[in-house]
Amino acid sequence: MSDKSAGAPPPIEDFSELVAYLAAGAKPRDRWRIGTEHEKFAYRRADLRRLDYDGPQGIRAMLEGLQRFGWQPVREAGNIIALAMDGASITLEPGGQFELSGAPLENLHQTCAEVHDHLAQVKAVAEAMDVGFLGLGFDPKWRREDVPVMPKGRYNLMLGYMPTKGNLGVDMMLRSCTVQVNLDFGSEADMVEKFRIALALQPLTTALFANSPFTEGRPNGFLSFRSQVWTDTDPDRTGMLPFVFDGDMGYEAYARHALKVPMYFVYRDGRYLDARGQSFHDFMAGRLPALPGEKPTLKDWEDHLTTLFPEVRLKTFLEMRGADGGPWASLCALPAMWVGLLYDQGAQDAAWDLVKHFTVEEMARIRAEVPRLGLATPLDRGGTLLDLAGPVLEVAAAGLRARARPGAITGDETEYLATLQETVATGRTPAELLLESYNGAWNQSVDPIFTELAY
Repeated sequence: MSDKSAGAPPPIEDFSELVAYLAAGAKPRDRWRIGTEHEKFAYRRADLRRLDYDGPQGIRAMLEGLQRFGWQPVREAGNIIALAMDGASITLEPGGQFELSGAPLENLHQTCAEVHDHLAQVKAVAEAMDVGFLGLGFDPKWRREDVPVMPKGRYNLMLGYMPTKGNLGVDMMLRSCTVQVNLDFGSEADMVEKFRIALALQPLTTALFANSPFTEGRPNGFLSFRSQVWTDTDPDRTGMLPFVFDGDMGYEAYARHALKVPMYFVYRDGRYLDARGQSFHDFMAGRLPALPGEKPTLKDWEDHLTTLFPEVRLKTFLEMRGADGGPWASLCALPAMWVGLLYDQGAQDAAWDLVKHFTVEEMARIRAEVPRLGLATPLDRGGTLLDLAGPVLEVAAAGLRARARPGAITGDETEYLATLQETVATGRTPAELLLESYNGAWNQSVDPIFTELAY
């Protein structure tokens, strides 16, 4: 039955409320912010193994140690499963990947300072525990069965459901890491154009940040195996979303898409109730088997939206999801590229001009080929993604100059594009540099990666 107790959130009664939730994300330009998230692998230095949750070198001990910097614990079933402070949070992915979800910030200088401070805190706690952290897109050494699973109810449900939908969903959960940036939009039309630009360029992002060429100690044949994993995870909730390029794209179209995606869970009274494969449509009608007679609240809708994993995701902001995890410079470069492209109108117009000729079919082909080919992925009109990368970065740099957000010693934010400009100048992705080291100085061992790419 529905919860009618005092103070309980009202149930959703109509589809228009789902649409209104998305529409409420629109903000005037002066309120646009930058939210950067990044994941990293934690490992014991002595044997390079991933951390268990418990024990003196465990994830719980890391979370407890970080509280001396002012972070406040978030608990589930008595376990610390996250930390929160000043609009930012530290959360755990299923295999103990450590994630910083940054606060909404005004400029890239603040974003990079936030990342720097976080990594300094993590390093201070980790060194005392003889633990290290690694920036990479996919675990280079350990098998699925070698990775401990964190005590979060949501993940237990997902780990059971993933194998019913694809072959690599469990690998996505336990063995991958990403960096993403969350950006605002000014209106429905602005959201649609940003969404289209972001989807069209997400494969280029995958190529520029490709950083996962190893699996279980040897080359896997891909430059971004993390990206490849998403192609065999769950077709209901992943992919390039062709409908975004249809004429009726808007808040309603995305809400209709989200309604079609099967549910994972409903969160009630501190517990995750199993709703795997069930329908949010049925939930709205009070016919959800997991909660018969009860209707969802907007918090349930918000939770459901987090279980969609397309290359670009809409909530009350847009999430760019195409990049492998990587070193410190890449954690600043990803938001720099997207802020440059999408937070200045002239740059956004120029970015659209670069991609508006792409067909849905070409974008799907590029997405399918980019995990293996990276910047060498061919374009239909000739050339490769490398040929597109230069003009894209030029537009991004122009957008950052136009924003004119000065730092302590610089007049704008273009400095954060440097690592991407170097990649384009050499034509070699981070993954290709790793493969060169593997076949050269590392003597075909991945173990040196745990020191050379450690934070």
